[in-house]
Parts: sequence; structure tokens; C-alpha cells
Amino acid sequence: MSALRRMMLLSLFAVVLLVPVVTAQTYPHAFPRTGVTKLFENERVIAWDVKWLHDVPQPYHRHQYDMAGVYTVYGPIQVTGLDGTVAPITPFAVPRPYFQPKDITHKEEAMGLAGAPVREAVMLDLKEGAFAPVTRPGTPAAFPREGAAKAIDNARVVEWDYVWIPGRSVETRIYERDAVEVFFDPGTLRYRTADGKEQTRTVKRKDAHFIPRGTVRSEEAIAGAPRAVIVELK
Repeated sequence: MSALRRMMLLSLFAVVLLVPVVTAQTYPHAFPRTGVTKLFENERVIAWDVKWLHDVPQPYHRHQYDMAGVYTVYGPIQVTGLDGTVAPITPFAVPRPYFQPKDITHKEEAMGLAGAPVREAVMLDLKEGAFAPVTRPGTPAAFPREGAAKAIDNARVVEWDYVWIPGRSVETRIYERDAVEVFFDPGTLRYRTADGKEQTRTVKRKDAHFIPRGTVRSEEAIAGAPRAVIVELK
């Protein structure tokens, strides 16, 4: 190789090194972040206790999973898109079942208005995967049932708003799908499984429990009138 050709190649290499590498902007997942605590994680979901703390700057983030959940306390927040657009503030009643598809990118910040409560929720990141329902001949599905209001039904979840009536036992049913129950109103429930075992559980607002598909049990409120949003996973 001639000296001139060698010099030309070295010059070209130097130019290449000076060209900046352009990569797509990446954003962190929505959770965890300040004000958020992981409740549990399994093969189906990651459950988060979410608080939008007043006057705490939050980063832009991208929701890497479809997300279902329940708002348990309303408080005003400001949601800003990548283009700077601020979503309108719309008050709502709680509990409010919720669903949001993945890949949404924005930031969410509490506004810190005088006297305004901190918004709270339990949010569920929905992992991918297909799981066939588990049925049991002669045993009805956990839902629908009397008094349960269907709030959301789409390709990923069915969400039910339900209040257990004190002293009225719910007949033995099977949870055909994996589910997460997120409690809103407190109380005490007694469960009786198919093999006759009993369990008593006292619940409070934002308690979240995973119910594996195939669970067979009856349910009865023995104190208070617990209210929950039950998220069935498709």
C-alpha cells in the first residue's frame, strides 16, 4: 500500500470517529420512582402502591407494560406529554378502576394545591403470556356474580367493582382466571376452600392480594362490608 493511500485511509478513519452516534431516546419505566413501593411480583403481574407526592419533580417515563389498577384517593396531578402538552384535569370518584396500554410516554406530577389530597392507587404492570382459564364442572365462575359491577373488559383484563354484603355467604365458586383483588372499604372476610379449610382475613384500603387461577372457595363478610375491585387477568 502506498504512503498516500495509507494517509487517505487514516484520514477517513479519523473522520468516522468524529461522527456522533445518534441513538433513539430511551426513557425509564414508570416504576419504581419516588412515592412508589412494590407490593409483590409474580409471573403475571407486578403490583405497585403508588402515591403522587406533592411538589416532587418526576422524570419522563415510558410504560413498558399494559397497566391495570385502581385509584383509591383522588388528588389533582399534571400529566405532560413529550411535546409539552398538558392533559386537562378531570376529577373523578373513587374507587376508580383503570386501564392503560403500554408504550405511553409522559410525566405525572402532583400539583401541590393547598388542601389537595395526595392521589393514591394500586397499579398492576401486566406481564405477557397466555394462560388458559381453569374450569370445574358444576362450579360457577367467581364472576360475574350478584352485586358485581363490570367496570372494564378488554383483551387483557376484566375489572369488577364488588361489595360483600354482611352475613350473606357467596356460594362456592372457582376463579377461572388469575386475579388481583384491591380493597377499598375495610372489613373482615371468611373464606372456605373446597377441602373445608377456613381462613379469616381483615382487610383495609389498598390491600392487594393475588388469587391464582383454579382457586375454589366460598366467601362471607363477617365484619363490615368490604369493597374491592377485582382484576381478572386474561
